[in-house]
Amino acid sequence: MGEVDQAFIQDPEHRPKLSIIEAEGIPSIDLSPVIFISDPKAIEGLVGEIGNACKDWGFFQVINHGVPLEKLQNIEAAAKEFFAQPLEDKRKIRRDEKNALGYFDTESTKNIRDWKEVFDFTMEDTTLVPASPDPEDKEEATWTNQWPEHPPELRQACEEYTREVEKLALKLLGLIARSLGLPENRFNSYFKDQSTRIRLNHYPPCPSPQLALGVGRHKDGGALTVLAQDEVGGLEVKRKTDGEWIRVRPTPNAYIINVGDIMQVWSNDRYESVEHRVMVNSDKERFSIPFFFNPAHYTIVTPVEELINEQNPAKYRPYSWGKFMTHRRLSNFKKLGVDNIQIHHFRVCEQVD
Repeated sequence: MGEVDQAFIQDPEHRPKLSIIEAEGIPSIDLSPVIFISDPKAIEGLVGEIGNACKDWGFFQVINHGVPLEKLQNIEAAAKEFFAQPLEDKRKIRRDEKNALGYFDTESTKNIRDWKEVFDFTMEDTTLVPASPDPEDKEEATWTNQWPEHPPELRQACEEYTREVEKLALKLLGLIARSLGLPENRFNSYFKDQSTRIRLNHYPPCPSPQLALGVGRHKDGGALTVLAQDEVGGLEVKRKTDGEWIRVRPTPNAYIINVGDIMQVWSNDRYESVEHRVMVNSDKERFSIPFFFNPAHYTIVTPVEELINEQNPAKYRPYSWGKFMTHRRLSNFKKLGVDNIQIHHFRVCEQVD
């Protein structure tokens, strides 16, 4: 991956602290009542658990979720085989400014602050997106999945896995809607032409883990993220109560769920998208698979009207998810001259910390 950027060593704001609280931290929720049985009373309790987790943490872990273990094992095996290839082979399907899907490594941009390589794809082989973040630009562009020649089983493993995780994501979306007092299918229509993106992450061993991060502190821009991580771990969540970083210990065959920016806006700040980051390891490689559950690019994101009244007015102006997403992607390839777009740019009034 290269050497750690010397400028990063002088950047204490983003450099990882050595003192991290080792704790299970985020709530663990058993989805059995909604996946395997039909017990209305148990499901109501489950809705309450998820609502509390979204409000208090913005993160939670789910077990007994219904995703077949075999599908996860297949995609993990194919991902390891793909990343084990020589760099020149992986770079044959590199993503670029026009197509945000395919292979990417931080060394190619000299951004050694994030110590990883990734492979991105979407639910559909071709995904429509806005051509630019300019609000006046009505043209559309396409992102097309780039599948490598090797390993040949990667595409099938990815497609079968994502179909199963999509079922889980829709189930969680319904439970979250109910926890807000909304109909279970309240958000489903936004995902008819979804822009969901899936990422295979590989974090190689890092010679100076105290100076680099697998992924720097950030919040996810979409609706929900469903994360599978291996036994090495490294995910850390910023606890809302005191700002401490909490290490999330891996639980076998569990998924980590977090609320994204879109859900924060839809809920009008009832639920908050929370900062998180990934630490690297000095002697072990790590693999993870985030499923970024995103609505159609033409979705206008705004607080849902059922949650708005005189006592609780809308805290955000409407914004285009597609334009938001395109702006974020362009910032990966060139300096835009402005801060990366965030949902606080659409706040009706400034939030007081």
